[in-house]
Amino acid sequence: MDSPFVIPLAVFAMVVLIVGIVSLVKVRSKELDVHQRLHEAEMKHAREMQELDMDLERIKQQSA
Repeated sequence: MDSPFVIPLAVFAMVVLIVGIVSLVKVRSKELDVHQRLHEAEMKHAREMQELDMDLERIKQQSA
C-alpha cells in the first residue's frame, strides 16, 4: 500500500470500468431498439397476411 502506483492504477481501473459499463449500456440500448423494430415489422407482416387471407376468402365466396 505504500507504493506510489496504487492510486493511479486504481483511478485507471475505475476509468476503464466506467467506459466498459457505458459501452455495454449503449450496446444494450441498440439491441433493444433493433428488437423493437423487428417486432414492429413482424406485427405489420402479420396484419398484411391477415388482410390477404380475408381478401382470398372474399374472392373465394364471390367465385362460388
